[in-house]
Amino acid sequence: MDLVLTLIAAPNSNALGEDIVARAKTVLAGAGARVGDVSWLAAGEACDIGFGGLSLDIADTALRDAALGVDAVTQTAKTRRKKLLIADMDSTMVTGETLDELAAFAGVKDRVAAITARAMNGELDFEAALDERVGLLDGMSTDMLAEAWKTVEYTGGAKTLVATMKANGAYAALVSGGFDFFTGAVRRELGFDFDQANVLITKDGTLTGKVQKPVLDRQSKVDALEKLTAQQGVGVEDAIAVGDGANDLQMISLAGTGVAFHAKPSVQEQARICINHGDLTALLYLQGYAQSDFSS
Repeated sequence: MDLVLTLIAAPNSNALGEDIVARAKTVLAGAGARVGDVSWLAAGEACDIGFGGLSLDIADTALRDAALGVDAVTQTAKTRRKKLLIADMDSTMVTGETLDELAAFAGVKDRVAAITARAMNGELDFEAALDERVGLLDGMSTDMLAEAWKTVEYTGGAKTLVATMKANGAYAALVSGGFDFFTGAVRRELGFDFDQANVLITKDGTLTGKVQKPVLDRQSKVDALEKLTAQQGVGVEDAIAVGDGANDLQMISLAGTGVAFHAKPSVQEQARICINHGDLTALLYLQGYAQSDFSS
């Protein structure tokens, strides 16, 4: 079978049972596919179902209408193992928005968070929204960066995703519209090979409320993907990209496998692959890794 459907449930939920697998096979067959064998990647959590004779678009529509209650992703089987991981940071590799956490120390978290939510849903221009939010931090001590970092938590599966891909020869890059203080810390702790982010301008130990220009925006993420793949001697089709916000959409669309991870509504409407149940290990299952293959 040249195509594969991967079903993924929430970690440790045991929610993926034979009943859901049987329904998925029936849906594919009903849409006109030849359905092959089931291969379990993690008991109760993830499996592959081979199929053929059907376009991915038709399969996706049929599976979406079936509302299986788990993540259901179709791909070409032969090309799904990727050689480069390029990931967003905020609400992707870490659970929250680091700028919002930093704003909490300035007493303006609610104001900043409201702007962040609208920007990530594509309702505001990214650079203008970033300038407005950072402007509210004018005069804050740079010591608060380290304090804000203490509140940051990693998304489930983050370390395993990076470690497993690197153990299998992939290059891992973190490219964020956030700030290099935080991406540097994530890179060091999770083992990314590279990080790129915006730079907060400081003076005499305080934030000036300004960001170094040009701002790293959605086009910058595309540029990073193209540059990194060229440097690694691979094509963009050999990359898996993951993010949650509107500024990730172009990067996600260009990569061979682009994943909207627990993403904003506007992003989910435009991305072909959405993960809403699994954690970041879902990106390993999508590439055909079994749980027994994971590194930590």
